Amino acid sequence: MAHILITSGPTRQYFDPVRYLTNASSGRMGSALAAAGLQRGHQVTIVSGPVTIEYPAGTDVVWVVSTEEMLAAAREKFAACQGLIGAAAPCDYRPRRVATDKIAKTGKPLTLELVETPDIVATLAQEKRPDQWVVGFALETSDRRFRATVKLEKKRCDLIVSNGPTAMNALENDIEMLDRRGEVLLRAAGSKERVAKAILRTIERELIERNRPAS
Repeated sequence: MAHILITSGPTRQYFDPVRYLTNASSGRMGSALAAAGLQRGHQVTIVSGPVTIEYPAGTDVVWVVSTEEMLAAAREKFAACQGLIGAAAPCDYRPRRVATDKIAKTGKPLTLELVETPDIVATLAQEKRPDQWVVGFALETSDRRFRATVKLEKKRCDLIVSNGPTAMNALENDIEMLDRRGEVLLRAAGSKERVAKAILRTIERELIERNRPAS
């Protein structure tokens, strides 16, 4: 069995002490993947942003807030894992400057200058050992398969899961899973628990079994 790292939930990027940028990710997909991994006998570590759900008993959960913190924690944990499932939805941008005091209303528009945050999946995929694997997630609003394939290549993932914005903070998901050739290995829809089980079975077949050392 494998030791799997799962990133889950959103991140927050503060622009003053009380306000932040984030998204509607609930962590349910990450939780469902963790449960499916445990049910199939794998060891599971989760690095999660702020969520209100509870993760399955038996998982090692590391809590973070920002994208930078998620990358640092995932980097540390990934060293002891065989694979990564990047199910989190970290903020892609952060304010260039964070105000030290709460920004008061002035009656005028407020301009925020945003810069990109580190790409967690791409960073870990670039740094992974030959015996490690990385599965990414691509949430797109249009041209889902094409954009997912581009992300798979750009981020150097082994497989990628394509889904749409309706997955955010929802109980169900509708996904395709693609390999490096752009071929669809899996189509699954329904509860996130059902979809997660299908994803884990595909990961086992395509990555875990193939990377297992010969006895």
